[in-house]
Amino acid sequence: MAAVNGNATSSDWDDRYYHIDQILDRPGPRTDPSFQAGDDVKKFLRNKCKILVIGAGGLGCEILANLALSGFKDIHVIDMDTIDISNLNRQFLFRPKDVGKPKAIVAAEFIMNRVPGVKVTPYFGKIQDKDEDYYMQFNIIVCGLDSVEARRWINATLVNMVDDDNPESLKPLIDGGTEGFKGQARVILPQLTSCYECSLDMLNKPTAFPICTIANTPRLPEHCIEWASVLEWPRVYGDKRLDTDDPEHINWLYNIALKRAKEFKIEGVTWSLTQGVVKNIIPAIASTNAIIAASCCNEAFKIATSAAAYLNNYFMLIGTDGVYSYTFEHERRKDCPVCGGESLDITVGKEWTVERLIEMLVEKEDIQIKRPSLSTSKKQIYFQAPPQLEQATRPNLEMKVSELLEDGDEITVTSSTLPFNLSLRIKYT
Repeated sequence: MAAVNGNATSSDWDDRYYHIDQILDRPGPRTDPSFQAGDDVKKFLRNKCKILVIGAGGLGCEILANLALSGFKDIHVIDMDTIDISNLNRQFLFRPKDVGKPKAIVAAEFIMNRVPGVKVTPYFGKIQDKDEDYYMQFNIIVCGLDSVEARRWINATLVNMVDDDNPESLKPLIDGGTEGFKGQARVILPQLTSCYECSLDMLNKPTAFPICTIANTPRLPEHCIEWASVLEWPRVYGDKRLDTDDPEHINWLYNIALKRAKEFKIEGVTWSLTQGVVKNIIPAIASTNAIIAASCCNEAFKIATSAAAYLNNYFMLIGTDGVYSYTFEHERRKDCPVCGGESLDITVGKEWTVERLIEMLVEKEDIQIKRPSLSTSKKQIYFQAPPQLEQATRPNLEMKVSELLEDGDEITVTSSTLPFNLSLRIKYT
């Protein structure tokens, strides 16, 4: 019986999962032939399955609602952001009164108020705050992130958790992402399928720039803006936090970047570009978020219930010219630094300096390491931190790589933003 005047009755709550139960009660044309239907699968979904949602933004709001209405009753959510007025056009769990509050906490309260019986446990903070024991408790992890670095971190963490002697250590990762009218969803089974790092070269050219370039040899308007935000702001304001939502802060960065651009005869610094660079703005459309979130949640439902075969392993949506979607199996990379285990060969010129090598590591599509530090088993080549070590190794930036390394030598690349080391084998042209 439908609710009358918006007031739900007990029978309404009993019937909430009626249509889902049409799939779970018995095998049939809607399910996989080997599906073990019945009460056990429903009990697991609603009483035992613990699922983690990372991100409570445009994708995360849709994912949380879909999971709650699909029968998942033990949901956890992590998000480090607070609600901004600009979020309200697509992050429908939030209202104007929520502006300034933590997304994870507000989203959890909204879902629990709207869908009684569902428990959503929020965490307002970074995924890096949690250790492997925390992630080990979940059956499935769904990402609705807008950060490549965060995706790389959780991907590497889940891959490293896999223990061949403990099947429960393998945590399926479902990742979704959108950009305007385009989106993707994928299923990652750590150590079995290709991981996120395997497909790094499918991403757009990174927007991060090496410190040495923006400090010494800027060539692009983005270099000037990064210099203003990364180097000049802390020099002038010390520990004062840069608020990328404050127009006065953006205006300060714009004027400083414009002055530096004129000094190096660089054109193209605008106020809107300044805002785009420092906020790393990705265009978002609510309907695209809904499509990708639905795909992610369908895969979570299929994995949790085994009602149908899950995606193997990549779904892509392109809506910029009509509507086109396709699926394919993305293969593992043997030289993937996370799940492959082999060293990656890179070719450099004999005249390349260490600074040029670092710039390449930042920009190369299948590496994309922010603020990389380089070393071998015998020597320190260049370290970004701590300050004393950076200062001690800074002279090496101007040295030729060929003066420090022989052909075939291996170097270890580390970054504070990633929980793994990258092993590179140097080849000279």
